Amino acid sequence: MATFRCSLLCMLLGTLQAAEPDWRAMQDEMIGHFIRVLRMDTTNPPGNETQVAEYVKSVCEKEHIPVQLFARDPARANVVARLKGTGGGRPILLLGHSDVVGAQREKWTVDPFAAIRKDGYIWGRGATDDKDNLTAGLMVLVMLKRLNVPLRRDVIFVSEAGEEVGSDFGINFLIKEHWSEIDAEFALAEGGYMIVRPNARTYVEVTTTEKVPRTLRLIAHGTAGHGSEPVPDNAVLRLSAAVAKFADWQPPARLNDTTRAYFERMATVSGPAKADRYLHVTDPKRSAEIDRYFYRYEPSNFAVMRSTITPTILKAGFRFNVVPSEAEASLDVRILPDENLPSLIESIKGVINDANVDVVGPSSSGRPVAAPSRLDTTMFHALENATKRLFPDGVTIPSMLNGATDGAQLRAKGVQVYGIGGISSGGRLSGAHSDNERISEEALLKLLQYMWYSVNEVAAQ
Repeated sequence: MATFRCSLLCMLLGTLQAAEPDWRAMQDEMIGHFIRVLRMDTTNPPGNETQVAEYVKSVCEKEHIPVQLFARDPARANVVARLKGTGGGRPILLLGHSDVVGAQREKWTVDPFAAIRKDGYIWGRGATDDKDNLTAGLMVLVMLKRLNVPLRRDVIFVSEAGEEVGSDFGINFLIKEHWSEIDAEFALAEGGYMIVRPNARTYVEVTTTEKVPRTLRLIAHGTAGHGSEPVPDNAVLRLSAAVAKFADWQPPARLNDTTRAYFERMATVSGPAKADRYLHVTDPKRSAEIDRYFYRYEPSNFAVMRSTITPTILKAGFRFNVVPSEAEASLDVRILPDENLPSLIESIKGVINDANVDVVGPSSSGRPVAAPSRLDTTMFHALENATKRLFPDGVTIPSMLNGATDGAQLRAKGVQVYGIGGISSGGRLSGAHSDNERISEEALLKLLQYMWYSVNEVAAQ
């Protein structure tokens, strides 16, 4: 009997090993698709995402994967491809967007749409935002089909248009007109990343919630006059004084379930000094000191603890020698998911404390307020397991994104959305929206493996 059990175990282990993909071959195939879509200029506006959609559709059709295009504008198509399961659970959605932000070619060291391969990296606009997730999602679908993986859940892949500007062409359009095609329990989308450091523990950030973008305007009023005669009733001075208040005041810090877990787990992968700060962010005796430190040295952690207000645009005057009667500033306001915005606006008015400065708004980016995705789901646990599989010493850290993605619209529909990404390769200097955006070839492989292991654990029989 013992010999039989041993033989059976060996057979099972052999089957599991045989089912493991040939990762280097998959990496080469993924890079081929990645380079092709990276070379398609889908700068938004205008977008022209249909060129990517047609390419993705052709890949799916070659693999005999059911695929459809949905478009509000013929030039801005979305792709929805689906592999059917047995119905043993609700679907998993793999989401990537095919549009990219603009690129100032003169500021790049390479052509931003040439997808240059050098030094182990692939350079190009959209390399990390978001054609990496798009290509990884496509490859997962191809591999599931090609390897005949038996599924209990449907797996849906979506290449969406309009994420950077104009979600009404992409996710909003799909939700409004084709919700039944993308309705899912879980979604893997953009927003996270992996941090691999020498002589330190690896960690994988998975975004489970994000700030909600809103815009406020400050309009200062004064008396128009000749620039040669200074007066205290100057709209530009009033506006300047109002804007300057935000150098010394931001809304108070507070944590939610995601950010509390974020700081607790970050402490486990940080040096003693950082860990000490992360474990005491809510300590009344130290919170002010830690807040000041974050503001100066860790602005992302300062921002993740509160709603934030950032002046971004100033408008005033039309002639150098004319005192204008109005001056205006735009405020980029990123609120916590549970923020009471009317109350926050009243606080802003109190801080400005000037009856001649109106606070106007808010105007919305179109992204709704939504509850954070849960940390107790089978998908989040699968992401934790995938982290351990790729990085045995690794830690999965839930985080709140200070920016915004189309995951917000899906969360508002009840989908548990988790933002993931590849290995970070330099932050702002080479990341999303930078002048030399790039991703390492190894990062693409890790992203594909991470998505593959997570999807298989939750969707496969």
